Amino acid sequence: MTTLDDLPIRDDLRGLSPYGAPQLDVSVRLNTNENSYPVPEPVVEAIGKALAAELRDLNRYPDRDAVALRADLADYLGHGLTADQVWAANGSNEIQQQLLQVFAGPGRTALGFVPAYSMHPLLSLGTGTRWVPARRGVDFGLTVDEAVGQLREHAPDLVFLCSPNNPTGTALDPAVVLAVLDEAPGMVVVDEAYAEFARAGTVSALAVLPDHPRLVVTRTMSKAFGFAGGRLGYLAADPAVVAAVQLVRLPYHLSALTQAAARAALAHRDVLLGTVDAIKVQRDRIVTELRALGHRVADSDANFVLFSVDGDQQTAWQTLLDAGVLVRDVGLTGWLRVTAGTPAETDAFLTAVRRL
Repeated sequence: MTTLDDLPIRDDLRGLSPYGAPQLDVSVRLNTNENSYPVPEPVVEAIGKALAAELRDLNRYPDRDAVALRADLADYLGHGLTADQVWAANGSNEIQQQLLQVFAGPGRTALGFVPAYSMHPLLSLGTGTRWVPARRGVDFGLTVDEAVGQLREHAPDLVFLCSPNNPTGTALDPAVVLAVLDEAPGMVVVDEAYAEFARAGTVSALAVLPDHPRLVVTRTMSKAFGFAGGRLGYLAADPAVVAAVQLVRLPYHLSALTQAAARAALAHRDVLLGTVDAIKVQRDRIVTELRALGHRVADSDANFVLFSVDGDQQTAWQTLLDAGVLVRDVGLTGWLRVTAGTPAETDAFLTAVRRL
């Protein structure tokens, strides 16, 4: 039987495993930061009608540039954005891959402050980009001095910032973002996948976009919109950045069905985003109750919570799984991450945690 070792794959890919969280059939799945609420029936009907309208013309290629969808996304983001400042793809992972393809690649460097989103180094590897894992403070925070010092040391071609950060959940101080923009010699990508869940007063990097042509803000419809199965991510940036990304995008990369479904979802965004406040209530409840039980907990502006456990986190993960609750082991010694879901899911999680 042929194995990977028998194939002439790249040396830097040997010994690696595909990215992915466990997909297990358990009663409470809180490991991938999905929105636990199903798509409301009125939105289901609207998406169904939008898809049906596209079926007869599936013999034709879709709008290569997804102009109507990009206009809808710009309208949603506000900040005076227009369609030529927005680009869309199959999830924010593809968006970030395209950014690495055009602004990084062989002979260039990408830097991120870890722990952060684990796909950033994998996307860098896949595009032949050298990855630099810059460090956060002991409390997972990031100060201006820490960020600037490491940028000066490595002079990366592309910097990833996560705000709110995954897996810690905490949004960045805007002063850190501005300091990185002032210091970075290349592009700065602020990953705002969880921006809709941020606590009151949290400032989006979109606010400083007009003055920073090398800033890119990436978003997704997977989380707050409950559209993870739809696969739609997007960016906001200077029109020149959007034009640059189109140099490497695959032709017709967004199907007509994806574009239609995403536009129908955006047209019903008030309904879809109606679950955000409910999820934030459960997130804050998890933070409060875990701290009352004696766990260290990172402040969260996302739809998940990072919390400490005594001893080996893999053993704690298995104990929770044995109780029917699937959370995420993100590889941080002594820490686990749990998604904030429905009240019933929070009840089940907290009950299971007490077994620890």
